[in-house]
Amino acid sequence: MQYRSLTLVGVVVTLVAGLTACGPGEDGAAGPKPQTVSSPAAKIDIAPGDGTRKWRLDKPIAISVLDGTLASVSVTSKGHALDGQLSPDQRSWKSIGVLKPGAEYTVSVAAANQDGLKATSTSSFTTLSPSARAQVWMQPAAGSTVGVGMPVVLNFSAPVAKSRQAAVEKGLSVTSDPLVEGDWKWMTAQQVQWRPKAYWPSGVKVKVRADLAGVELAKGVWGASKTAKTDFTIGSEMISTVDVDKHTMTVRRGGKVIRTIPITTGKAGYETRNGVKVIMTHEATRRMDAASTGTDPDDPEYYNILVHYAMRLTYSGEFLHAAPWSVGSQGRANVSHGCTGMSMSNAQWMFDHSKIGDVVVYKNSKRPLEWGNGFTAWDVSYDKWTA
Repeated sequence: MQYRSLTLVGVVVTLVAGLTACGPGEDGAAGPKPQTVSSPAAKIDIAPGDGTRKWRLDKPIAISVLDGTLASVSVTSKGHALDGQLSPDQRSWKSIGVLKPGAEYTVSVAAANQDGLKATSTSSFTTLSPSARAQVWMQPAAGSTVGVGMPVVLNFSAPVAKSRQAAVEKGLSVTSDPLVEGDWKWMTAQQVQWRPKAYWPSGVKVKVRADLAGVELAKGVWGASKTAKTDFTIGSEMISTVDVDKHTMTVRRGGKVIRTIPITTGKAGYETRNGVKVIMTHEATRRMDAASTGTDPDDPEYYNILVHYAMRLTYSGEFLHAAPWSVGSQGRANVSHGCTGMSMSNAQWMFDHSKIGDVVVYKNSKRPLEWGNGFTAWDVSYDKWTA
């Protein structure tokens, strides 16, 4: 808020010499005259000082007064006033909010000392213009409905310095209706995730905002000038369990089993990873080429095939998908290169009934899921997540 005027009462201190009445003395002469002592003049300090150039966007304007109180503060840029907060003792004022980049600000301050005598001061300065800004890409997509395991994922176009990560978090917000407890964790220098304490309750509506225009992410790199945001809804709870030893996937919705699917997972040397995974993408078809993993086309294990109903689970390339070529092994043996294969009809059913953010839990594999290889937020306890 802007404080334009404050009512101040001046105080004049009168000191009288002696303790006798104020009439003439014994000799008939007039007594000593009263003496008036003036209060010190109010001294105003403004930061930034007049003529300052390239003032940081994340550094507030600070005004203080010595031997007095503030009567009015005005901070403007092109006619627009900047809000601020006055201290309870009216001796200091600090701006609120982010300063505009490359803008010229004018500060006008009036203060009064104990006698009510006013002092004024002005300052003009300019803010810096960032040479680089980092954009933010958010998941889930705006307007989407996702599963109960979906974390909020923010990807930055440039690395965020570790020393600036706390400042970045202050510019981020996750609000939900109803309220759900959760916290942020940095997965890499370019990705931070927010997860609830437990799986999201179905039906929750979530809003995410990243207001980083006045936040320096790394030296010389500032947040995007516009607020990034997304809104999404949590859909039905769908949690599937893949038993690698039994070659089955049990699908539960709201805790009730709705389908048990024969599957095949990774064979020896290509074992499917154990752990809690989250469906990351839905792709009706996907070309899978072993060359992307460094496999030579002459290698007997090389493959280049078009698969249907692909649902990604890890960055390294594990998917749920249709594998009609291995139907004879599904429910009996593990013969894939790490993906979870099923018949065309079962894969289509899974594709049609699942969504991004649904949870798939793998058990009885000796190969652990690497941290950060997909949405691995649920592979640690909430205490470790918040630590």
